[in-house]
Amino acid sequence: MRAFLLSAALGLAATAAFADETEGLILAFDRHAHIIVLTDKTVWELPSDMAIPADLGTGDRVLFEYVTAGEDGLTKLSAMTRLAVALPSDADGGS
Repeated sequence: MRAFLLSAALGLAATAAFADETEGLILAFDRHAHIIVLTDKTVWELPSDMAIPADLGTGDRVLFEYVTAGEDGLTKLSAMTRLAVALPSDADGGS
């Protein structure tokens, strides 16, 4: 019985996938290649079927939701949400 439980636990650990998320400011966005670079220099390749706001651009804050497979890394980018729109360069922004 103990061996069965151990092998079942190891089997689950080997195939476990974990949902995670990260957010950041867009440094660069290549709409044709579906690639976003954040200010922390991480590069995100968006799936070609993912909906992207038409006015998404530099300075916007985005949230990525993705699935990882432990040490095997990123397996699927699930969603991208724009959290904030960058102010135009000539905007005051203060109150």
